[in-house]
Amino acid sequence: MKNLAIIPLVLAAILVFCGIGLYNSVKSAKIEVDSQYGQVENQIQRRADLIPNLVNTVKGYMQYEEKVLTEVTAARAKVARATSPEDMAAADQELTGALGRLLAVAENYPTLKADAHFTELMREIAGSENRIAVARRDYNNAIREYNLTVSTFPGNILAGVMGYSPLAPFAADEAAHNVPQVAF
Repeated sequence: MKNLAIIPLVLAAILVFCGIGLYNSVKSAKIEVDSQYGQVENQIQRRADLIPNLVNTVKGYMQYEEKVLTEVTAARAKVARATSPEDMAAADQELTGALGRLLAVAENYPTLKADAHFTELMREIAGSENRIAVARRDYNNAIREYNLTVSTFPGNILAGVMGYSPLAPFAADEAAHNVPQVAF
């Protein structure tokens, strides 16, 4: 009779420990997503911090390209004001486009392209782009793991109770799916 009384206690203890483990795995997945998003923000901010130096370097050469410089500066400000992953993705996309336009215009200024400071800044920005790509990949991997945790049984039950739901990864701009047209 004594042995039968212990069985429910053992089962209850097993359920409690499983619940604790499940809670920790859901919480850990969310913390990893937040950590990886912090790395994305960090790398995007690193690139944004290079922009004022680039704009100042370019200003002297591109006296008649004020619109492009204004676009880059405005896009950088949006990155600084972004408060969510969605806002950051949109602001980053705008900054990337503005930088692309700036670089296209810079092609018209051979002395600018030969400037050592400009060349070094472009190398730094290219390095930042690579770091951003790696940070986005890591963030999307963390999102995938988190989404698996909160979408599959039994994690989906606990995640629902905790108020967690699947998250959207960083996605490429729709324009990135189009093949660029190159004309010579």
